[in-house]
Amino acid sequence: MLERFWSAATQGQAMAEGRLDPVEMVEAYLDAAAGRGDVYARLTPERARSEAMAARTRLRGGLARGPLEGVALSWKDLFDTAGIATEAGSQLLAGRVPDTDAEVLQAATLMGSVCLGKTHMTELAFSGLGINPMTATPPNAVTAGLAPGGSSSGAAVSVKLGLAAAAVGSDTGGSVRIPAAWNDLVGLKTTQGRVSTAGVVPLCKRFDTVGPLARTVEDCALVLAALEGRTAPDLRGSTLSGTRLLVLDGLPFASAREAPVRGFEAAVTRLEKAGARIERRVLPMLEPAMDLSGILFAPEAYGLWAEVIEAAPEKMYPVILQRFRGGAAINAADYVKAWDLLARLRGDWQAAVAGYDAVLVPTAPILPPDAARLLTDPAYFAAENLLALRNTRIANIFGLCALTLPTGEPMCGISLMGKPMQEAALCRLALAAEAALG
Repeated sequence: MLERFWSAATQGQAMAEGRLDPVEMVEAYLDAAAGRGDVYARLTPERARSEAMAARTRLRGGLARGPLEGVALSWKDLFDTAGIATEAGSQLLAGRVPDTDAEVLQAATLMGSVCLGKTHMTELAFSGLGINPMTATPPNAVTAGLAPGGSSSGAAVSVKLGLAAAAVGSDTGGSVRIPAAWNDLVGLKTTQGRVSTAGVVPLCKRFDTVGPLARTVEDCALVLAALEGRTAPDLRGSTLSGTRLLVLDGLPFASAREAPVRGFEAAVTRLEKAGARIERRVLPMLEPAMDLSGILFAPEAYGLWAEVIEAAPEKMYPVILQRFRGGAAINAADYVKAWDLLARLRGDWQAAVAGYDAVLVPTAPILPPDAARLLTDPAYFAAENLLALRNTRIANIFGLCALTLPTGEPMCGISLMGKPMQEAALCRLALAAEAALG
């Protein structure tokens, strides 16, 4: 059923016009996903069928709740689902069954979307590579044998393989944008604090965000609106003409591989031809802020999970266990001092980029690594993981919204970083960029 590969917006429009039946679509998705235990941790067929039938009734009665009425979404396995296990890719949480849905799932359901099931993810969301030997590692949907990207690995793969119309993931340091880029999708990282994380298994609460992975910018905007229970922004009339875009030179290109840089530069050239004014600068506050990452992320993650982890450390993949335990070495005074410094550096960043519509970087400076080698070479895993997440982490460190687009170079994305809480403006700009990039 080719409709499985339609965008969420196209499906929603076809359902509203009576040309596509939500119940038939759900059955097609469930059939396609039935043998994909490498993508879905668990499907929710009873819920999906019930929600699709309710959507069909509302559509036939002219009572659609929104543009995604009847459209089937996958959910990363850290979003609580009432009566359905939510285990966050970890044996530590095996058998954990919440009583209620996460707030964003409640909102999206009330807006008419259908919950297909829960997708595999990196263990407790603490890696950008998508490798998880403790539960399952989804395949890279573009090139077999490569890492899928994480931590929203199954989320990306479910969309790319036509196993969901769009997906909902989380992003703490790049966990939406890396798998989106490595599977040639669009991924939106929202501003921290904008979208509810109530009922979402946390990693670092001061950095955790919720965001969509989809085929198009429009789909990302529609899914974000559904997560918030709001009307989607009007993206009509978007243009690159007269926009100012800053290519962030320096650190984002350090140790970058040839293909991601080639794809990025070709994309920048197309944006410029479409009317954008491109400037290139090194911003002096970038490296001092990025140097704070080791002080800020792991201590909070370990602080949240130490008791659970140390009760059964043998249930964790050793590389991920080591990442968590690294947070124990940071003292409280350094942690507080780092946050104080970051607040000042965030102010410096906002002043420096105030005149630009977006800041551009290669989404990841590397291609997805070989999955088999990652499992057998811990040093390789650690080095590739840090490099994979370096560019995406810029938006997390500075508290920005950001969106990755495919460049046309396979598994290589270009990221547009916007201003805090300006997702609508970012999506309008990204829609024009998407058109320019083809």
